[in-house]
Amino acid sequence: MKRSLWITLGILACLVLAAIAYFWATGLMDSLYAYRSPLHSQPPAAGQPVGQPDTRRVVFVLIDALRNDTSHKPDVMPFLNELRQQAAVATMHSRPPSYSEPGYTVLLTGAWPDVSDGPTINLDYAQIPTFTQDDLFSASHRAGLKTAVSGYNWFEKLIPQKAVDASFYTPGEDQAADRQVVDAALPWLKDAGYQLVLIHIDQVDYSGHHEGGPQDPRWDAAAGRADDLLRQIAATLDLSKDTLLVVSDHGQIDQGGHGGQDPVVLVEPFVLAGAGVKPGDYGDVNMPDVAPTLAALLGVNIPASSQGHVRTEMLNLAPEKRQAIQSQLETQQSQLVQAYQAAIGRTVAPQQGADTVAVNQAALDAARAARLRSERLPRAILALAGLLIPALALFRYRSRTVLWLLGGAVLYAVLFNLRYAVLDKRTYSLSSVTGATDLILYCAITAAVALLIAWLVVLLILKAFRGGAGLAASLSLGLALVTIYLLALPVLWSFLLNGALVTWTLPDFASTFLAFLSLIQILIVAVLGIVLTGVGALVGRLVAR
Repeated sequence: MKRSLWITLGILACLVLAAIAYFWATGLMDSLYAYRSPLHSQPPAAGQPVGQPDTRRVVFVLIDALRNDTSHKPDVMPFLNELRQQAAVATMHSRPPSYSEPGYTVLLTGAWPDVSDGPTINLDYAQIPTFTQDDLFSASHRAGLKTAVSGYNWFEKLIPQKAVDASFYTPGEDQAADRQVVDAALPWLKDAGYQLVLIHIDQVDYSGHHEGGPQDPRWDAAAGRADDLLRQIAATLDLSKDTLLVVSDHGQIDQGGHGGQDPVVLVEPFVLAGAGVKPGDYGDVNMPDVAPTLAALLGVNIPASSQGHVRTEMLNLAPEKRQAIQSQLETQQSQLVQAYQAAIGRTVAPQQGADTVAVNQAALDAARAARLRSERLPRAILALAGLLIPALALFRYRSRTVLWLLGGAVLYAVLFNLRYAVLDKRTYSLSSVTGATDLILYCAITAAVALLIAWLVVLLILKAFRGGAGLAASLSLGLALVTIYLLALPVLWSFLLNGALVTWTLPDFASTFLAFLSLIQILIVAVLGIVLTGVGALVGRLVAR
């Protein structure tokens, strides 16, 4: 092939790849924002209440972003650790996306993010949808209980307000806002007329985002102030009659931030104390366990889409109520699995087992896996073609030049990730993303510098500039295309696992993020590769003279 034709085709390929990367990356994020559960339009119907309440009221204190390790520091949160001595305590586990709106939804519906139909990424106030699935407040309202919420104004949009009898919402997230939130809630607690009260304390999350993250002293200071507010809340309660729950919605990475699959953001404290509770250390629980366990304490129905266990081992229950809970749980789980399997068009019968939730959720997961397997087969063929065709072309034209182009692509990847992960300590997850513009600019600058260094190294070693404009241009273009091939590997893997876009189920977040990061780089490398082709030709022409 003539060099001029190769350069023309290479430039066209870069333009096409840049366009594909742009539309794929934007479409991927748009589809993640727009994701709705398969149960969105046909939520399971609510069941019957499980019996009489075992508490006068439940006060649900949600300390936003409180890391589990921070919650165990007695010098930072002395009251919470005192409370642990008379409480049912556990380590709570959640799943990505580890943002607040998905976390709130899981806590109040008992359903994991792919089923709960809550937002998958924090939306602005005006765009937040109201729960479509049954929730703890709606269950309490149907049972005739009085409810109240004091906290960030996202709850005003998420929780059906017809199920809330008293409320205070604020757009503030800092220390002053928390003071207002607690002051608004204290009269409800002194009244004793409210059976379910949610109090949301937000300043720990604010500190993580705006004051340096969990390694900054201001993080512990915010947690200490939250602990003081918790002490004030508890002082209004009679724990022989009332029940107090303290949990978080997610953690934060050391640098500040959350949203991804990082282990530290998926572990939260769980402290349940007071009436109806058996104190002790209960090991591990899952976030969906919160809503059905509180429903049992209140005597209301288990939220219809709940995927959690009723933690009966933590509760002082009469034998007849324990039996009623088991009966309602079996009905609720069966209806949920049937509704979900009908929605995705796959059916797997539950196996026999003593753990009702485990066997039914295994059937739900098996149906989901069956549909994923059927979709992955054709994607595997396309992904394999995308992997092998360029590899065979490189093998066919193998030479010292091709090896140096591969080496340059590897050098680019090393340089990009050296800055990304080592120097700037960013995580390969949504937790390090403070905004789309920030990520794009960061990737653009880092990719441009890394590619420029790799370009100079490869072209100088191959003495491309001495070979004239044509050689320098063709090698510049070759380096860009080989680098794009290397960057395409995570994209192909994510495509195989998850598909091109988020559709009926949430993706694997680790592979999806790597694909998204690679797509941004492909866009930058493709555009900059064309620019370097021109620069290489110009320098080659000047040197040749």
